[in-house]
Amino acid sequence: MTAEKKREITGWVSLFTLIVMFSGLLKNHPTLRALDFSYLLGTFGKISEGADFAGKGGIGTRQGFLVALTLVPSLMLSSGLIAVAQELGALEAAAKFFKPILKPIMGIPGVAGLAFVSSFTSSDIGAVMTKELYDDKYITDEERAIFVSYQYAASAVVTNTISAGGPLLSISLLPLGGIILIQLVVKIMGANIIRFMIYKNRNKVTEGEVQYG
Repeated sequence: MTAEKKREITGWVSLFTLIVMFSGLLKNHPTLRALDFSYLLGTFGKISEGADFAGKGGIGTRQGFLVALTLVPSLMLSSGLIAVAQELGALEAAAKFFKPILKPIMGIPGVAGLAFVSSFTSSDIGAVMTKELYDDKYITDEERAIFVSYQYAASAVVTNTISAGGPLLSISLLPLGGIILIQLVVKIMGANIIRFMIYKNRNKVTEGEVQYG
C-alpha cells in the first residue's frame, strides 16, 4: 500500500471520527460517549450548589472575562483535534465528501465541512475552524463571508434550541426536528442572500473595470 493510499484511508477515518465527536450523537451512550467532544471537554467543579468558579450574578468586564475564560478549554481541545486530523488528511477527505452538499447550497468548498458540522452544536468551535480555514488559504474572503452569515444566524442551532428553547418545546406546535429544520433553511437562505450580494457587487466591479479600462 502506497503512502498516498494510507493517507487517504487515515483521512477518511479521522474525518468521520471528528464528525461523530462534534455531532453529539454519542453523548448519551453509556460507553461510546468517551468519544463525544462534550464528554471529553468535561465540566468545571462546583464551588457551591449551582455555581462554578465564574460564580452567579456577576456583571461588567470582570464577568465577561470569566465567561471568556470558560471558552478556553473548548477552543484548545477543538484546535488540537483539528490539527491532528489535518495532519492525517481529514481536510482533503472533507473536501471530497462535503463538496456535493456545500457547493450547491452555499457556494463554499467541501473543506469547510468539519466547521459546518461542528457549528450545529458549538458556535465557538465553528468560528475557530472557519478562521483557521481562511488563515490557511482553504477558503477565500468571499467564501468566509458567506459561511459566517450562515453560522451567525441561530448559532449552534441544535444546542441552543434544546437548552435555551427547552421550556417552550412542550407547548410548541412543531416537533423538535421540525423547529431545527426551519432554522437550518432560514440559515441557508441568509447565506445565499450574502452570496447574491457578493456576486452582484463582483459584477459591478467587473463592469466598472471594463468601462474605465
